[in-house]
Amino acid sequence: MAKTIVVKQIGSPIRRPAIQRETLKGLGLNKMNRTRELEDTPAVRGMVNKIPHLVTIIEERG
Repeated sequence: MAKTIVVKQIGSPIRRPAIQRETLKGLGLNKMNRTRELEDTPAVRGMVNKIPHLVTIIEERG
């Protein structure tokens, strides 16, 4: 079974640079308090690390 992480959006993309808004879209998040279960890969971890003020990792599975 592959490792997964649950990511929750805690910040609004309003008044953020375009690259940060695009990173949220890439993670599949677009509204406050939404969560996504994503595969735990270096690419996803890098995206989460680019916007730590907008998202949080709730849970790590696997």
